[in-house]
Amino acid sequence: MKADTGIVLQNTIRSSVEFDGIGLHSGSVVRMSIHPAPINNGIWFHRTDVKQDDTMVPALWNAVKRSSYCTVLENDSGVTVSTVEHVMAALFGCGIYNAIIELNGPEVPILDGSSLPFVQAIMVSGVLAQKQPIYAIKIMKTVQVKLKNAIAKLSPSDSLHIDFHIDFDDVAIGQQRKSLVMNNGAFVRELSNSRTFCRQADVPKMLESGFVKGGCPGKNAVVFDGAEVVSPGGLRHLDEPVRHKMLDVLGDLALVGAPILGRYSGVRAGHALTNKLLRTLFATAGATQTVLCDEAIVARLLGVGLHWSEIPS
Repeated sequence: MKADTGIVLQNTIRSSVEFDGIGLHSGSVVRMSIHPAPINNGIWFHRTDVKQDDTMVPALWNAVKRSSYCTVLENDSGVTVSTVEHVMAALFGCGIYNAIIELNGPEVPILDGSSLPFVQAIMVSGVLAQKQPIYAIKIMKTVQVKLKNAIAKLSPSDSLHIDFHIDFDDVAIGQQRKSLVMNNGAFVRELSNSRTFCRQADVPKMLESGFVKGGCPGKNAVVFDGAEVVSPGGLRHLDEPVRHKMLDVLGDLALVGAPILGRYSGVRAGHALTNKLLRTLFATAGATQTVLCDEAIVARLLGVGLHWSEIPS
């Protein structure tokens, strides 16, 4: 939304929406609600099941605790919320920058393994423009981080671009590449319904480490075994894995707390490397500039002009 002056306004969700489900990794049943929030609030998680003074967890890159199989946030009192990436991608993909997310458990519900249920609920509720301008983070210098054969990079661009390359031994995945300009409804159209995935060979190790206790192939995840897609129902896209990786990237980049104008390039990158990239970015002098979102920038922002027809069926 924009004011008569041409300045783009902050947005919140018009009315509260609720979700019931289980955590992918914890297996815990959880109820979660997304509520409207005032201007300059940003996005916060509120653990209603925690009995202590500080139950608010900020959705910010410098609150990330660990990021092996998902993104986990932690406040100064040690209260955590995990697997935040899918709902964060949905909020920013729909142009929502102020919201309170309440949940009565340690993990965001996985639902169908994608961002689509969150997007649909947000669109039903509607987006409410607020009388306060929004600022974007413009990438001014190229910043790159590496870990073994994985690379993540942010470089200057007038819009948010996401480029991603994955390479798996499983023939059903193999090498996949995709590049998208994330303007307007691109996230909703191209990425929002792509589900989390894993290799069958990795499942025993993940279970042994305490992860994927709530995983259910075909219901909330896609599982690959060599040349086979073992999940009932098959794929939503032939390149669903790389699309989901890009969805995860948007969710992790949303932890900047503002729209990003820059190009993200990832090769085999995961949550941990993307967070390391953000920490490096904000530690690098002159790498970012905060810019007021005027009318010229609005056409290049996520979620602007989003319409129901863009939501995948």
